[in-house]
This record gives sequence, structure tokens and C-alpha cells, in this order.
Amino acid sequence: MNPEDVKVLLESALPDCEFQVASEGSHFNIIAVGDVFAGKRAVQRQQLIYAALQQEISSGAMHAVNMKIFTPDEWQANA
Repeated sequence: MNPEDVKVLLESALPDCEFQVASEGSHFNIIAVGDVFAGKRAVQRQQLIYAALQQEISSGAMHAVNMKIFTPDEWQANA
């Protein structure tokens, strides 16, 4: 599994979001930005990402996932 495959999966599950995906082997770093995360706690945001990747995590194709998840306003404030 490569970063582009992960990005495609995420984009199909959360189409109104932007994603940056990097990997080192089966360890993935994901930055997600989207309005869908507004008003959600950190755990709820992570659950949206995990739901999109559940099959790959369960199969072992993805061993570890590190996420940074933002609304567009949060992303701009951190930029």
C-alpha cells in the first residue's frame, strides 16, 4: 500500500476534504483538512479516518496511522 492508494481511499470516503499522506513502510502519516471535522472532538475526527481505512488496517496493509486533522480555519491558523 502506498500513500497515493491511501489518499484515494480517503478522498472517496470523505470527498470534501484535502489529504496529505506520507509513509515509511506500513506506517502512514496523514494530514486531513475539511469542514466535515467542524464541531467534532479529536476522537470523532479520528473515527472518520479509521472508518475509511478499516479494511486496510485489519488486513495488515497498514500497521500504524498518525493523524493530524483540521478544519479549514484551524489549518489556516496553523499555517
